[in-house]
Amino acid sequence: MKNVVWTGTWVAERLGVELVGDERLSDLLGLALRRNPRRAHLLVSNVLGKHVPQSPSVVYGHGFALGRRVRELLGAEDAGAAVVLGYAETATGLGHCVADGVGLAPYLHSTRRPVPGVDTAGGFEESHSHATSHLLLPENPALLAGAGPLVLVDDEFSTGNTVLNTIRDLQARYPRDRYVVVALVDMRSAADLGRLAECATEIGARVDLVAAARGTVNLPEGVLEKGQALVAEHETTEATRTAEATENTKTTENTENTENTEPADSRPGHPGAARVELGWPRGLPDGGRHGFTPGQRIRLDAALPAMAARVAEALPEGARRVLVLGFEELMYAPLRLARELEQVVSAEVRYSTTTRSPVLALDDPGYAIRTRLVFPAHDDPDDGPGERYAYNVAGAGFDAVVAVVDSAADTPALHAPDGLLAQLAEHTPSVLLAVVPSYVPARPSTERPSMLPEPLRGPAFSSYAPDEVGWLLQDLSDVTLEAPTEEREEAIQSGGAHYAESLPVEYQPSPQYQELFQTALGTSAARIAQAVGAVTELVLAERSPHPVLVSLARAGTPVGVLMRRWAQHRHGLDLPHYAVSIVRGRGIDANALRWLAAHHDPADVVFVDGWTGKGAITRELTEAIREFESAEGVTGFDPEIAVLADPGSCVRTYGTREDFLIPSACLNSTVSGLISRTVLRSDLVGEYDFHGAKFYRELAGSDVSVDFLDAVAAHFPDVADAACAQAKELLATDRTPTWEGWAAVERISEEYEIHDVNLVKPGVGETTRVLLRRVPWKILARAGAGTDLDHVRLLAQQRGVPVEEVDELPYTCVGLIHPKYTRGATGADGKAVTV
Repeated sequence: MKNVVWTGTWVAERLGVELVGDERLSDLLGLALRRNPRRAHLLVSNVLGKHVPQSPSVVYGHGFALGRRVRELLGAEDAGAAVVLGYAETATGLGHCVADGVGLAPYLHSTRRPVPGVDTAGGFEESHSHATSHLLLPENPALLAGAGPLVLVDDEFSTGNTVLNTIRDLQARYPRDRYVVVALVDMRSAADLGRLAECATEIGARVDLVAAARGTVNLPEGVLEKGQALVAEHETTEATRTAEATENTKTTENTENTENTEPADSRPGHPGAARVELGWPRGLPDGGRHGFTPGQRIRLDAALPAMAARVAEALPEGARRVLVLGFEELMYAPLRLARELEQVVSAEVRYSTTTRSPVLALDDPGYAIRTRLVFPAHDDPDDGPGERYAYNVAGAGFDAVVAVVDSAADTPALHAPDGLLAQLAEHTPSVLLAVVPSYVPARPSTERPSMLPEPLRGPAFSSYAPDEVGWLLQDLSDVTLEAPTEEREEAIQSGGAHYAESLPVEYQPSPQYQELFQTALGTSAARIAQAVGAVTELVLAERSPHPVLVSLARAGTPVGVLMRRWAQHRHGLDLPHYAVSIVRGRGIDANALRWLAAHHDPADVVFVDGWTGKGAITRELTEAIREFESAEGVTGFDPEIAVLADPGSCVRTYGTREDFLIPSACLNSTVSGLISRTVLRSDLVGEYDFHGAKFYRELAGSDVSVDFLDAVAAHFPDVADAACAQAKELLATDRTPTWEGWAAVERISEEYEIHDVNLVKPGVGETTRVLLRRVPWKILARAGAGTDLDHVRLLAQQRGVPVEEVDELPYTCVGLIHPKYTRGATGADGKAVTV
């Protein structure tokens, strides 16, 4: 038995159970018998990755496709506000995949593992299950409290009891207007079909259902009793066979032991499991038990290639068939690891997980569960010791099994002579063990200092005037943080370092490039001035009559200064302006938010940035604010960013949605007050410190920061009427974000076989950053793009990067970072990438 294949006839012939449905149903499901007093049969999914080893790409693809259907059903705006909830244990991984497909939605799954110190936000019962109690333990209780749609994900939708219990419980605690139920298969009987609609009417909310296939199970009278008798009959036979086999083994061992005194664990056929150190990112949750945010998904994406490479290196030479075996509720991390491994090894990779679910195993082609491994529970379960199972692993011909567990399950029972690892070693020549740190939310500190430092200001920190901006940062000017571009890229893509732990060497523009910057500034200054005026008028009209501008350092800071100048020029307002750090995958500086909350009304804070690309920072800020407000008990911050240009259609507050050249994107610190990118490194930034940055005083001779501001502000009188008219038009326009930029980036990522949206940087500003700071692979330019791309073409020429003309590109240009970069990599044209 290598690949499990079944006809579904065994249970049907003996119990009269009939599985009927649409044409996809037979590809997705098989039948087995439960050892369960409440239900005789078990629907066994061929694409879930629980009981049947399957290609991880197939498993992930089915969940992701369901998420995409949910996104289409909800529309981009509602999908952007959705939260996804999965059911333990079977659908924890499926729910994660659906959340990815919805569009990096926040995710939480129920759990049967109580965690000391974590408050319960809800719970419900699964009536037909052998283990009924589900707990909801979000780190951030606000995760369930939002008004957006809640998407509930299970592997099958049968009676509907579990979902109805959940909806009623959560609606009583956290009322909302819409739910979406998602399942691989909708198996409701005719009697159950109307119960979802009845529940929706009862609670006054809309409830939709999305499923990959539909059908039902026809159960004859007395099937439960017949099924129990059938299970008892075959388990008695199996127990007799096992006892005979054990006695034979003991006899053989006694004979061997007269001549062999080696410990049993060291004899051939019983090798110990070799540990693989994954290098799991510090502080990254192992799954959605306490919530999993889009920012955390981005961190996982970045770390996966390096983790998969470590597993691949540990596999035995010549391995042709490999199983990555997850652990009960720990499904998503092993799945993503297996999917990444599938891309880098020539071996056939399969994925499944262990389970609490007791199922009869029979080696018959018409039966879904062909073999069963039985071993003691090894995670100190709350319900006491008991059996756990791995199905369809024995006899499957795996040359290696990679067991992935969390650290709470890495106990002596796992390594015991009758434990999971020993059981696996009986059926495969190589067992590897990878342990993911169990994530337990930290309680908020009660010892936080009451005083945070005051903002840094020029000329001591930055070349801006002291009233233009206050930097909620710490000065790291005396620390060497710069690293060569190629070394940073290799470290970032390998997962060995985060981009915010070091700085790129500051690009020093050639005379030709400096001339291009001045030309671009002269050409676009009036256009920028109008966009500044329009977005500032929107903020004053919609957000606050006396806003506190908080720019995202550093690209947002020149824009924040210009908006402050517009408000002063047009309305005589002297607006506060601060710059704070936000780091992709790590969130916004919480200490900076604490300082702002202590000195201003959070409701007046307006976050400012230069432009949107695919919207990653927009999502990051939303999640970070939600987490901060929950942890601190502070409310009122609005995560909606105000930007000059929104070509990705990610925000409502913008000056324009055109993708045009903002000259401040052409340079680094020399157009941003001589301030570096922000830095977040544990040895430099303590628990009560602001994030760090450097002030490059030595570059004062090349500084054009104030020149840029003055050139744009000089046009304010000329564009005042046009900017106000533009703002008035925008106020009357539907500005709902469509997130078309994110969709375009996903399409480009797949079309160019990059498979990582983080390596696709859309828009003129982001493309410029790629050329200045990263290792570019190629540049996509919209056919017919004009002078907005002169500086991009010059930089590309200087670095030997090809520029490819593309029709119907939604952005003026897109920068592609070299995928899976290592030093010595080649570009798209086969030539070495130059730095």
